Amino acid sequence: MSSKERPTLGGTRIKTRKRNIAAPLDPAAFSDAVVQIYLDNAGDLELVAKSIESSDLNFSRYGDTFFEVVFTGGRTQPGTTKPDEGERHPYSIIECEPTRIAILPSVIYIQKILRRRPFLIKNLENVMRKFLQSLELFEENERKKLAIFTALAFSQKLSGLPPETVFQPLLKDNLVAKGLVLSFITDFFKEYLIDNSLDDLISILKRGKVEDNLLDFFPPAKKSDEAFSEHFRKEGLVALVEYNEKKIFEVKLKEMKSALTTQITEGTDISEVIDTVKQRVKDAKLPDIEVVRVLWDVLMDAVQWSGKNQQQNANSALRQVKTWATLLNTFCTSGKLELELMYKVQMQCYEDAKLMKLFPEIVRSLYDQDVLAEDTILHWFRKGTNSKGRQTFVKALEPFVNWLEEAEEEE
Repeated sequence: MSSKERPTLGGTRIKTRKRNIAAPLDPAAFSDAVVQIYLDNAGDLELVAKSIESSDLNFSRYGDTFFEVVFTGGRTQPGTTKPDEGERHPYSIIECEPTRIAILPSVIYIQKILRRRPFLIKNLENVMRKFLQSLELFEENERKKLAIFTALAFSQKLSGLPPETVFQPLLKDNLVAKGLVLSFITDFFKEYLIDNSLDDLISILKRGKVEDNLLDFFPPAKKSDEAFSEHFRKEGLVALVEYNEKKIFEVKLKEMKSALTTQITEGTDISEVIDTVKQRVKDAKLPDIEVVRVLWDVLMDAVQWSGKNQQQNANSALRQVKTWATLLNTFCTSGKLELELMYKVQMQCYEDAKLMKLFPEIVRSLYDQDVLAEDTILHWFRKGTNSKGRQTFVKALEPFVNWLEEAEEEE
């Protein structure tokens, strides 16, 4: 008998791969259905929201189309804001009056829709980004309506709408150059600040990553701090102007501090350092009081402090005062500025434990180097207004003050 296996009739089973057969997109039918809901309810957004909630429309597939209908009354052509074929309704955001009273109901309506269908926030972002990048295709009053809607959306904390969705698309060179962005952002600021504080606005600008670059909204020909102040003062946004001026001031102060730190660390000649300070004060129009504060901060920051050796710290601080006394003298040109310097020394000694006991020695050194006058020291001792550590410092300075008073009597 043969040992070979007999052939069998069992065939090979062929597995077929299942395929997901997607239904063709039909945004036109979806758009027409949403438009019909608006028309059936005569634009009553309360009733429209209820009808949409009870409908079986495929929002997950046609979310962008839905918001096109909300904003413009119907579908828009791909890549533009021009109306596409199909039904339209007259109750859109673009068709209403450019006032908060007219637009706020639409914001509340969208908020209701998003609470039921939170996934639609991405579609709202898509449509807003598309419209904001195409501002030149809208009429002036339509751009104002978009600005008011955007401000109210943030004011009402519209579910999850990120500020960068609004601000970043605006920074297109052609839109900025035409002044369209400045006009839009001005309307946005004015509307938002009706119900919110400047701090709230700054918070949104920070989250939108534009807080440090507000001049980027200005056309190249007007891109200056002076133009910023002039424009927003004229629009009644004085608080924003003051905030920006303060920010500019802080930046210039920081730049001067950085330049001085480098020069002092490198041991630059004192006359050159004085020239640097004078030039920066002139260019940035820095107040004398702020200059004195910065000078003291920079000088003390440059000291090599010891962690535990109190005597070494005292020697280092006094050596620094003696070395740079001419610099301090150049800018402490009045009793008021000298008093400000004393307050600055007082605060630093109060806030830094290692310097607490050095206050009288530093004051004495500043007196010896003719930076502080006797009258200034006596005024601080008798009538000083800064309470931080004052009791301790007055007691520590008392022997020196007694010596000054005795010397004055002898004269």
